[in-house]
Amino acid sequence: MAAISFFGDLLQTISDRGRDLVDLVGLGRGELAVRAGAADLARLCDDLISRRGEASGVALARAILDRYASLSPAERHEFLRAIALDFGADDRAVDAAITAYLANPSRARLGTLHEAAEPRSQELIRRLNLARGGTLSLVRMREDLFDLRRDLRKAAKDGPADKALLDAADSLDSDFEHLFASWFNRGFLVLRHIDWTTPAHILEKIIRYEAVHAIADWDDLRARIEPPDRRCFAFFHPALADEPLIFVEVALTEGIAPAIAPILSRERKPLPPRAATTAIFYSISNCQKGLAGVTFGNFLIKQVVEDLAREIPSLKTFVTLSPVPGFTAWLTRERRADSPQGLLPEDVEALRGLDIPGWHEDKALAETVRKAMIPAAAAYFLRAKNERGRPLDPVARFHLGNGARLERINFLGDVSDKGLAQSHGLMVNYLYDLGAIEKNHETYANLGTVAASSAVSRELRAKLPPPRAVALADA
Repeated sequence: MAAISFFGDLLQTISDRGRDLVDLVGLGRGELAVRAGAADLARLCDDLISRRGEASGVALARAILDRYASLSPAERHEFLRAIALDFGADDRAVDAAITAYLANPSRARLGTLHEAAEPRSQELIRRLNLARGGTLSLVRMREDLFDLRRDLRKAAKDGPADKALLDAADSLDSDFEHLFASWFNRGFLVLRHIDWTTPAHILEKIIRYEAVHAIADWDDLRARIEPPDRRCFAFFHPALADEPLIFVEVALTEGIAPAIAPILSRERKPLPPRAATTAIFYSISNCQKGLAGVTFGNFLIKQVVEDLAREIPSLKTFVTLSPVPGFTAWLTRERRADSPQGLLPEDVEALRGLDIPGWHEDKALAETVRKAMIPAAAAYFLRAKNERGRPLDPVARFHLGNGARLERINFLGDVSDKGLAQSHGLMVNYLYDLGAIEKNHETYANLGTVAASSAVSRELRAKLPPPRAVALADA
């Protein structure tokens, strides 16, 4: 952390000296803070990528980001529109580079073509990143870009929209994702154990960013990270030293848990770590919306598995206890369909019990639903595919893509309001078998094959109609 602080202080010194050198394109420092609007900032960005002076560039980058942070949402969208439309590649330079390469192909001319084809927005993002705190500011800027793109897509559904603007905004987002993938690659990530001695401002963010099973208060957090049979690990990046990127919560147990309530219970008796045989990953939360599309989770889980196996040799089984966020929506479509692909007629009839309030508390009714729901869930995971030939469920795609195996389907694994709403209480276990991870990953990546236990495969109904692809928007 001392090195990070030193580097940050060095950048601040450069920035402070740069302010004495830079003429902010007709706007004084005080004027920039209060008067520069979206159009002025776009003009300053053009000046930023034209400068050669390092100190003045750092100062200007920080000034732009500070002013951007003070803009209203509407003004931020106006600025991002300008950057998307006006900071593309130079078409004439691209044409000239293509002509030169076709006339005499060479590696050097291909490099010239690559340089000409790069949008100016990529260089702008790089220059802005020179400012102290620039990386986090850019992550937040991409979050604003997500909002803009959402609004543009909504406008396209409601009536004629400027397709060029939407395409430009999508291209700008690709620039962010391309650069972030390099800046946040695995080599820069630092794994930290989150426990009760972790600084409070980071623990507060763990509470805020928890996306799977909400943390009610400090006592709830303490119950998840302080007992000896509980662990929490997070990835950090040197440029975002106090901002977790992603974290995972782990329960050390004597077997594979089928439900979340016993794991989250504050009244349970802690298990000595050396008595544990199973590590259950029961919550994985991405913390930075602006880093969507940048891969963290697969590295996190695999490293935590390796570290825990080394720390606690008695651990032999590594599984998740995962939500099924797309199941209710899929099952509702199947129940309403004239010719469902994942249900038999008798299943449709049995699942009418789901429409009765409190169905899960009636043992007889719940058993009737269970007999139809488990085979339906098997069809959901093993047969239902999106347009890309992948499982509909996003959590399934994540773990199967990591090389995990669908191990068990758990009826009423989560009877919280959220669990009942998103999956009728269904949860699943994905098994991370260290000896099979690579094989499972390869077969899934190349063939779309879902690795599943025999117990899950046996639940699949015979004589189901051929599966149909589901649109990505519905998946």
